[in-house]
Amino acid sequence: MTTALLIIDMQMGMADRIAQGRETVHPEAPERVAGLVALFRGRGLPVVHVLHHQPGTPFDRDLPGGAPMPCATPAPGETVFWKSGSSAFSGTGLDAHLRRQGIDRIVLVGAVAAFCITSTTRAASDLGFQVILPGDALLGFDLPAQDGGARLDAATVHRVTLAVLGADFATVVSADQVAGLLAA
Repeated sequence: MTTALLIIDMQMGMADRIAQGRETVHPEAPERVAGLVALFRGRGLPVVHVLHHQPGTPFDRDLPGGAPMPCATPAPGETVFWKSGSSAFSGTGLDAHLRRQGIDRIVLVGAVAAFCITSTTRAASDLGFQVILPGDALLGFDLPAQDGGARLDAATVHRVTLAVLGADFATVVSADQVAGLLAA
């Protein structure tokens, strides 16, 4: 089984949200992502970056918010895809790239858990990839309630997101557990 680390949307626009005081779960996620990047690079395993590009927003690739966070800066030779939708597989060529590399299992980290991570996890599962999801290496934020009620806190949104994804689409673990799973 060949495993790749897939980093989604770890961009300065996310760091800016946190710096501006947006409620988040796992503010230490960037450090955990950096640790997983070091683990994969140290073992000679592929690291793939998918960044969000949306002109006219902080996630425009030509603006500071579109730049990768220091924890997820691509190294020379690492593959980088740009997406404009939610799933990293939609219109990017990611699926074909992973298959050409013989990758059948991905460790998925990044942002935002309830949005692009969810879309990418479901798509990966539907495409036949085994997905490992270190929940503490994901950024997640609070959300407004659909019914106009009080905001849903970041911890609740994150817990529900991981419960849904872990029920049918991914194996949810901690970042510390990934090294042991790579040997399996």
